[in-house]
Amino acid sequence: MAATATTRHTHRPTPTRSRPMALTLFSRRPALVEPPAVAPETAETWKPGGVTIAQRYYNQAHAVVLVFTADDGPSVTYYSVACLGCHYATRWNAARTYNTRYGLADAAKVANEHATTCRALPRGIPARPDDDTVRKRLHAWVSGARTRDKDVELRLSCLDLSRLTVQRTNDWIQAELQQLAADQPEILRTERSQYSDYVSYYARQLPEN
Repeated sequence: MAATATTRHTHRPTPTRSRPMALTLFSRRPALVEPPAVAPETAETWKPGGVTIAQRYYNQAHAVVLVFTADDGPSVTYYSVACLGCHYATRWNAARTYNTRYGLADAAKVANEHATTCRALPRGIPARPDDDTVRKRLHAWVSGARTRDKDVELRLSCLDLSRLTVQRTNDWIQAELQQLAADQPEILRTERSQYSDYVSYYARQLPEN
């Protein structure tokens, strides 16, 4: 009997197509994360240079009333009040005859009383001027204080109500005043204390002619 031939069928797995390694590694890139945008400064968060904001109040139209100080020394701290709705600003109590400057409690009371009656719309925060503009303001302040009678002492506290628009530190202002005294001694002179580093500033007496 003839032998029957047996055919063996070999089952081979169907080949799969694989992605090139380069595509596998680099085809899915993480999305770029944009840095968070800086929130615009508002009256509620404003920290102008040269002053410390102690308290904020809202007036009837949501404008902010500020209680602030420009004092940075170890002595008694005095405060001023300014409304960013209307142009109300004060640094002393006109009803007093002695120690007319506001402490924090008095300034807070004045600010709250103003806020309850003021209906002015918010004006926004004052823009910070450049250095040359501030120098011109200081020069005008010194020149305007001169009289024909005598030299007039100038105190930084006299600038308190303009500090929200000047927006400079006491050190910066003093350095500019000292430079002005060096450049124009006929307008401004300085006088250093014998007992400390305190420097006084005097607007020069106007000439007779």
